[in-house]
Amino acid sequence: MDRAMSRYRTLDVPVDGGDLRVGVWEPEEGGVDAPTVLLVHGVTASHLSWPLVAERLPDVRVVAPDLRGRGRSNRLTGPAGMAAHARDLVAVLDAVGADRVVVVGHSMGAFVSLVLGDLYPERASRIVLVDGGLPLALPPGLAPEEVIRLVLGPAAERLAMTFPSVEAYRDFWRAHPAFARDWSPALEDYLAYDLDGEAPALRPSTSYATLEEDSVDQLSGTAIADAVAAMRHPTLFVTAERGLLDQVPALYPLARIPELLAASPTLRHVAVADVNHYTITMSERGADAVGAAVRDEIAAAQAE
Repeated sequence: MDRAMSRYRTLDVPVDGGDLRVGVWEPEEGGVDAPTVLLVHGVTASHLSWPLVAERLPDVRVVAPDLRGRGRSNRLTGPAGMAAHARDLVAVLDAVGADRVVVVGHSMGAFVSLVLGDLYPERASRIVLVDGGLPLALPPGLAPEEVIRLVLGPAAERLAMTFPSVEAYRDFWRAHPAFARDWSPALEDYLAYDLDGEAPALRPSTSYATLEEDSVDQLSGTAIADAVAAMRHPTLFVTAERGLLDQVPALYPLARIPELLAASPTLRHVAVADVNHYTITMSERGADAVGAAVRDEIAAAQAE
């Protein structure tokens, strides 16, 4: 982990409504000739959900933004939604001088990655969807707030909470079933970064209003449906064995995978055992699997 963070820096990229914070892990070798990969985090996360994966990519330039409304990008003004996030990602690629890259998205970031590939197809060579990006099996007719409650549950409720200290926030997460076996220094850094404001009223940095706006767009907008229907890039769908609370069934039960794969001939699937929706990127086991998948996709893109 220390080795990966020695490659790490941040920059601020101008986008509509302000600056987007971006984490960059420079390659150990290769310099400007090294491949670049774009990593897009989940709905209430930040770019610091990716250091363990970046550690598995030592010869790759890893670029990971805080999406608008999250992390240090939570002061941005203007609309959110999948197309807005995709525009922001293009600005990030322009800022780091990356033309065409493998795009990797986790959770909501997977939906954003698909929309990026649809609206700006020339900027993506291949796409990796990590436990997200394809339609969830939801009861019909749910209002956005009901979907948030059903899918995100405590993750959304947490955004209304305040904490007296970083330690109290870490203690809150220690009781979370997702990390019962996977507490780590990387997770502690992620949690400390997630807080905004001043003690004793620290709060998670994700804007609930932005989360709700994104959820409405996911449900009632056309960007995701259009992107799924027009899927044109080689796309790898990587799923976790368990869900947000380390429960079974997962967000994408194995029984649904054949139906989802039928959506596009460009879509392939890999299941990752013994991880949940969080630890598929934020555990050693999950990062091993995702890192290996990303390396394979980069190699395939270079061979094309």
